[in-house]
Amino acid sequence: MSLPPFLPLLITGVTGVPGYSVYKYFHTKYPGHVTAIRPVRYWPLRGDGIIPLDVEDRRGLANLMKQKKFKSVINGAGSCALKSCEMNPVLAYRVNVQSLLNVLEIMEGHDMRLVHLSTDLVYPGRASGMYREEDPVSPVTMYGRTMAIAEEIAMLRYPSAAIFRISLPMGISVNGHAGAIDWILSRFKKNNPATLYFDELRSPFYCEDFNRVVELALEKNHVRGVYHFGSHRHLSLYQIGQIVNKVGGYDPHLLKGCMRQEAGPMPPRAGNVTMNNEKLINALGIDPFSKWPHLECHVPYGKDWHYHRPKHMTFHPEMIYKCLYHIPLAC
Repeated sequence: MSLPPFLPLLITGVTGVPGYSVYKYFHTKYPGHVTAIRPVRYWPLRGDGIIPLDVEDRRGLANLMKQKKFKSVINGAGSCALKSCEMNPVLAYRVNVQSLLNVLEIMEGHDMRLVHLSTDLVYPGRASGMYREEDPVSPVTMYGRTMAIAEEIAMLRYPSAAIFRISLPMGISVNGHAGAIDWILSRFKKNNPATLYFDELRSPFYCEDFNRVVELALEKNHVRGVYHFGSHRHLSLYQIGQIVNKVGGYDPHLLKGCMRQEAGPMPPRAGNVTMNNEKLINALGIDPFSKWPHLECHVPYGKDWHYHRPKHMTFHPEMIYKCLYHIPLAC
């Protein structure tokens, strides 16, 4: 079987939900042709093709480039820890901006494909949401500001790059609590309450959709510039909590809700940052998005929806894996 021209492939940010998902996808499909780098200190993450190398290590990156002769990079390096970024802007710049600069440095002089991951939190939120790519960015957090800077650098220095502003990836995290679902589960599993916002709306998506789109973007050189990556279903963080709580069969009283202003000023929170995804659909020539959650019976219709548990439905942690982490074949 002939290999696609975007191989060998380098993946950064493998400790994040999208990076880990896309690594597993490409490594399974093209074993021996995919390399992911993880922070040296993150020793629990091991496996074929995973190399301990900090993205800040410019010499190490350059040596890896000489050894592997990569043809493409998926750059997912960075930190989305809102409070940590807010409290330490220097750290936020280093992990969210300098990491990209280091990647661009090893790509210089080579004909390579770049897919760079950004965030919907470059927007401040507005009542109507549904941002389009041409809408001006105005992030309310240090995380969003540094990601917006990285976007601009990528566009100026590597105009052929495909830049995806992603919303919430609903997949498994390496450490078991970094992803949206995993963090909520980490509370419910220990019988601890989880407080989520009524007025922060996002465009969550299945990682299977993300993996397929990234592969298409690597194959299609005309997919360049900024694109919004989020599914057609838009939900508040509270609604996402309702879904995890009910589908997993957890105590409904554990879920609490509040408005953003009730939670205090640190870290700042965006409002409705839902995104219009038509530009990406048109560029790909297909609609790659499943709605999250996939099943309509898992979509909240009211504030107390998660308290109602019909007898004909199954509510169990296993259903989260089958229906929320993955596009369900049957539930």
